[in-house]
Amino acid sequence: MPRKIVHYPHPALRHKSRPVNTIDKELHVNIGEMKELMYQAKGLGLAAPQVALPFQLLVMNVTGDPKKPEAEEVFLNPQIVERKGVMNDEEGCLSFPGLYQNVRRAQTIKVRAYNLKGEMVERVVKDLEARAWQHEIDHLNGVLFIDMMGPIAKLAARSSVKKFEKAFREAQAKGEIPPDFEIEKLLAAIETQR
Repeated sequence: MPRKIVHYPHPALRHKSRPVNTIDKELHVNIGEMKELMYQAKGLGLAAPQVALPFQLLVMNVTGDPKKPEAEEVFLNPQIVERKGVMNDEEGCLSFPGLYQNVRRAQTIKVRAYNLKGEMVERVVKDLEARAWQHEIDHLNGVLFIDMMGPIAKLAARSSVKKFEKAFREAQAKGEIPPDFEIEKLLAAIETQR
């Protein structure tokens, strides 16, 4: 079954991801699907939990342009090791289509991750790229951008968030999406397979 981007409040979005231990064919297939979905949705990045995969994996292209594959990157087990400065700007999320609110983030960060060759990479990024990294790494820890909004932005987003919850529960009631406990069982099974 092809992967798709899950929308809030899908349980995979709150599931803390496991580190990736093996770089194999299946991982490469997942990465290919994630890149395709990211571009279809016109995103700059996509974290594995957003496609119901409980692993510390993200794909990114901060240009958002599929015709610029040189800007395409894949990272495994990423972490932020340093944060500096503050920026407050509009942010969106592919798991909350159409919802945009101001979110405060560090302006410059130092990140550490593994590439697909299994090599540790470290870099300092700022502005939009730093925002994208922080957003995607949050996903790997079950943290969503609605959690990072200030009180006024949360208030402004409340009716949209309720619409996402209602649509999700209606889809579950129709049998289009499995119940939460089944999704949790599936996530646990995926974790043990790898």
